[in-house]
Amino acid sequence: MDSRLEWKKLGPSVSFVYYQQALRGEFKDRAQMLDFSIRIKNVTRNDAGKYRCEVSTPSDQGQSLEEDTVTLEVLVAPGVPSCEVPNSAVSGSTVELRCQDKEGNPAPEYTWFKDGSRLLENLKLDAQSGNSSYTVNTKSGTLQFNAVSKLDSGEYYCEAHNSVGYRRCPGKRMQVDDLNLSGIIATVVAVALVISLCGLGVCYAQRKGYFSKKTSFQKGSSATKATPMSENDFKHSKSFII
Repeated sequence: MDSRLEWKKLGPSVSFVYYQQALRGEFKDRAQMLDFSIRIKNVTRNDAGKYRCEVSTPSDQGQSLEEDTVTLEVLVAPGVPSCEVPNSAVSGSTVELRCQDKEGNPAPEYTWFKDGSRLLENLKLDAQSGNSSYTVNTKSGTLQFNAVSKLDSGEYYCEAHNSVGYRRCPGKRMQVDDLNLSGIIATVVAVALVISLCGLGVCYAQRKGYFSKKTSFQKGSSATKATPMSENDFKHSKSFII
């Protein structure tokens, strides 16, 4: 009796890879057997997982079964990461830039660049530089400014990289401006002035009696009624006319 070799892919449902001396399923056209080993061509993310090899050989005591389990990890280079960079920000505010990739395996790390220069992790520049402090989280892909300044204006992009390769997102510009306090104060004063003028206009109209005259006219009109004539008045009037 010859030995029997089987390869199975483990998971929620066990599927045969090699059974009855033939490759099965999706491995039929892109795998080959090398003695007891199996070589898979054009591997994809779906091929990742655990595989078990089972070898059954005849013996004096019957069939002897030996097995071993191997794990296949498929490495994938990152795709173009998704980058979130605000178009504008107010000086002194907290701003966070985000970068994320869902394709890379192993999970990629992230590096941020400003105007083509790499931003170092957890760098706090001295006060003489006039620039704000920031923190780069290489694991989550966030770049955070605790108090952004005008000097932080520029073009930002992120790079996702792992042991297989790297990709970067297109650059986006962030413009940081000071809060225009003078403009806000001028707007508030203008609104207050308009409200004051409207109030003065109402008071002036009341003093001139525009509202009371209209009321008196309406009352006088409603009080005016035609007085009916009696029969004697009618005769007297008639004789007077003759």
